[in-house]
Amino acid sequence: MSELININDIGGSITKEDDRYVVKDNNLLKNLVVSSTDLKPMKSTSGHEHKGQEEVYFFVKGNGRMELDDKEINVDVGDTVLIEDGVFHRVHAGSEGCYFVCVFDGKRSH
Repeated sequence: MSELININDIGGSITKEDDRYVVKDNNLLKNLVVSSTDLKPMKSTSGHEHKGQEEVYFFVKGNGRMELDDKEINVDVGDTVLIEDGVFHRVHAGSEGCYFVCVFDGKRSH
């Protein structure tokens, strides 16, 4: 069954929530997970890497910086970041916070 979702609310359920962010995962598909993170102003995600898993991040609201191994890049609305297998990644929100959606293969491993 196919389903239309809105990038501002991907559906699914909350998988993580604390003073930094709210993370929701939509597990409708068998092989891909669509996940959203609403990161509060001046907060950061924990950062992690996935062996054997690539990810795509779509920045929808706000801005910030993203760590990719030993480099940092600025991210803004409309930016898409392709994260290769095994690359450490972390997002740092700017003063407005940021909301991003990521798509990855398989089940969450962090």
